[in-house]
Formats: sequence, C-alpha cells, structure tokens
Amino acid sequence: MMQGFLRSDGRKGIRNVVAVGYLVECAHHVAREIALPMRDDDVHVIGFPGCYPNEYAQRMMEQLCTHPNVGAVLLVSLGCESFNKYGLERAVRASGRPVKTLTIQATGGTRASIAEGRAWVAEHRAALDVMPTVPMDVSELVIGTVCGGSDGTSGITGNPAAGRAFDRLIAAGAACIFEETGELIGCEHIMASRAINPALGEVIEASVAKAARYYATLGYGSFAAGNADGGLSTIEEKSMGAYAKSGSSPISGLIKPGDVPPKGGLYLLDVVPDGDVRFGFPNINDNAEIAELIACGAHAVYFVTGRGSVVGSAISPVIKICANPETYRRMADDMDVDAGRILEGRATLDQVGQEIFDLTIGLGQGQRTRSEDLGHQEFILTYKSFEPLGPACLPR
Repeated sequence: MMQGFLRSDGRKGIRNVVAVGYLVECAHHVAREIALPMRDDDVHVIGFPGCYPNEYAQRMMEQLCTHPNVGAVLLVSLGCESFNKYGLERAVRASGRPVKTLTIQATGGTRASIAEGRAWVAEHRAALDVMPTVPMDVSELVIGTVCGGSDGTSGITGNPAAGRAFDRLIAAGAACIFEETGELIGCEHIMASRAINPALGEVIEASVAKAARYYATLGYGSFAAGNADGGLSTIEEKSMGAYAKSGSSPISGLIKPGDVPPKGGLYLLDVVPDGDVRFGFPNINDNAEIAELIACGAHAVYFVTGRGSVVGSAISPVIKICANPETYRRMADDMDVDAGRILEGRATLDQVGQEIFDLTIGLGQGQRTRSEDLGHQEFILTYKSFEPLGPACLPR
C-alpha cells in the first residue's frame, strides 16, 4: 500500500516539496540561492523567466504550485515584472498551502531577500517533515511518459515496456498521459481508432495535423541529429516508437498543458500551441514536456531514452528507462530500468513492464529514483498559447 500526503482538494501527493518559484529571470538567482542549502531536502526551484505576461505561463505556475506533490510555496518576485504574482498567490492560498511572496525590490536586495527566503523555507520545511501520511491507492495516481534521446532501440524495448506499465496502471484505475503530437505524425489514424468515440478520434487526428502544419511553418520538426545518429531515419519512424509508449488501452481523452485528467484512463497531451506560430519551437527540450505533464497532475514521469539522458525534474520524480543495453552499461548510474535486456533476450516486454509498474508503486512507499538521488531538478517554462478544450476532448 502506498502512503500519500493529503491535500485540501482531495488529491494526494507522493512527495512533499517546498517549491521556490521565481516570477521573472531577474529573480532566478535569488530563488536558486534560497533553495541551495536545502537542495537535498525536497526544496525545488521552478519559475517563469519572461517579463511580459502569458496566460499559459500563469496557468502552468498555478497548476504546478498547487500540484499534489507540493506542500508549501515561496514566490520570488523582482517587483517590476508583469507576472500576476497576486493572482498566483491567491490560487496557492486557496488550495490550503502555506505561501509567501518575497519581492526583492521591497525586501532590500539580494542578500536580504536570500536571508528572509531561507528562514521562511526552513520553517515550513520543518513543518512538512512532520506531516502525517494517509493510505493511497493505485487508482489515485496520475503518471506521464515522455521519450528523449531516442535511437533505433527506443521503439523496440523502452517505449513498449512503458506502454505495458501504462496498461497495468490503467487496469487498476490510474490516469496515464502520453505525448507529444509532434512526435506522433503518421500514427494519428491508429490513435483515432483507439478513441472511445468517433468525435474524440476526429479531435486526435486534428491535433496531429495541427502539429504537422506547425512544424512545416517552422521548417523544422521534432527530429534531432542525435536521433539520426542513433539509427532513426524519419519522423514517421520515430513516431512509431514514440506511439508504442501509449500501451494498448482505449484513449479516454485529449488534454492540453495544465488540464488534469478527470478520471482514470489513457489521455493524449497536445503540447503544440494553438493558432499561428508565435513563440518558436513548441518544446525546446525534454524538460519542457516533463513540466507540462507535471502541470497535468503527474505524480511521476517515465522517461525512455536510447542514446542516454541524465535529466530529472523538479516536483515529480522521473523514472529513467534505458532502451539500449550498451547505453545502460555505460550510464547505469543514471538509469532506473534496463529495458535493453529485452533486446538481448534477458527479459520480456511484460517482465520489464511489471518492473516499471513496481517501481512506480515503490515511489509511493518512500523509494527514490536515480535522478532524485543525483540531485536532478531541471525545470524550464516558455511562452505558449492554447485555446480551451472542446466538448469532444473529454467525452463523458
């Protein structure tokens, strides 16, 4: 049985993080220095670097600061940025979490702000450390998945193994989220056939078509030189591998960053902005995708890699699934799962899928991932714009 931290909205977290959120890049250094002495004590830095406001960034910060894995929030403002810090503070306070906004210009500058911020974080970290836990069921989990540093093995071992873990979680009532539409080009008709009704299938197809148009306008797709070096030849080939991590369950809905699945099931996360191309590449690195999955409520994220990636994330633990046995042998200290055993005949897809499932339950029993042990707390948030979900996205 897992143990969770009960929040006022009824959700439960598997971590009890103090989030230190900077509201403009000018406040990033102060936020980082506040957290630095407590970086091994689940004090994580997140934030938005931009100075002019963005509705997507505001919503993302609100969802992240009220995530079930977060127990208290310190907001760090320079003072003259356009971010709606008062709205963010109200949202966090309404969630029942302790929150404070530290304004550097009003506090007296860098040193004074760091000292005041550290004192506040230390006080609330101590309070969270004695917070009791409550029983938590698998059906209360939200789990996301992403792949990065993909190679020719990713779609054969790591991604389908993650999909098998998804199938087990969904059968137990959990909500699982896969993405991204820009790496599913060519698979839209297959996904549409798995939708729980035809209207959702049409929405899925339209979301992938939007991604294809977006990348065509940019003149650059979600296919890196490292993917080619690893043996992949086209975006369609990469897409087939990325699609495999969705498993075989029916697709219950399509969501956008910040939308929390309303119930258990499998959900596709559309990460490509709506409207005209305005802000450049949709996700400039893997951690942007991880942040969006977490903003959708993901307690943990599966990260499948063939070439090798060392990143983790703030707020939610990342389980690293290595698809390539040679990469695993070279980078074992950064990996949680050796899915390359499948390629060498030392394990089956079902066995590795069960291992991933078991690791997920272990996170709710106090176990930590390799990236957590190594101190990885990467985070990035950029500008985007999205339209609200349509009625076909979340069928009743």
